[in-house]
Amino acid sequence: MLHKRHVISFVLFLVAYMACVLVSSHFLASMAPGIAKTLVALVPVPAMIGMAWAVVQQLRSLDEMVRRIQLEALGLAFVATALLTFSYGFLETAGFPRLSMFMVWSLMGPLWALGTFIGVRRYR
Repeated sequence: MLHKRHVISFVLFLVAYMACVLVSSHFLASMAPGIAKTLVALVPVPAMIGMAWAVVQQLRSLDEMVRRIQLEALGLAFVATALLTFSYGFLETAGFPRLSMFMVWSLMGPLWALGTFIGVRRYR
C-alpha cells in the first residue's frame, strides 16, 4: 500500500524536477559550451535524486510479499532493459540510428510496471 507521505514527497520532487528541466532547457539553448552549460544541464539531478529517495523509502515501507513482487519486477525490468539496449547497441554498429540514453528509462519504467502486474497476478 502506498503511504501518503511517500507519494507526497515523490510528487513534490517530480514537480521540482519538471520545473528544473524547463528552466535549464530554457537557458541551455542560448549558452556557449563550457562548465557553466554543463552545470546548468545538471540542474534537474538533485530533484531526480529526491525522487529516487522517495521510491526507496516507499519500497522500505512495504510488507514482505509486496517487496518480493517489486524485487522480481525490478529484476525483470533490469534484465529486459539490458537485453534490449545491448541488442540495439549492436544494431547501431550495423548502421541503425543512435538513440539517446533517455531511452533507457523509457524502457525500464514500463517494464517495471509490467513486472509488477505479472507479479501481482502470480501471487494472487
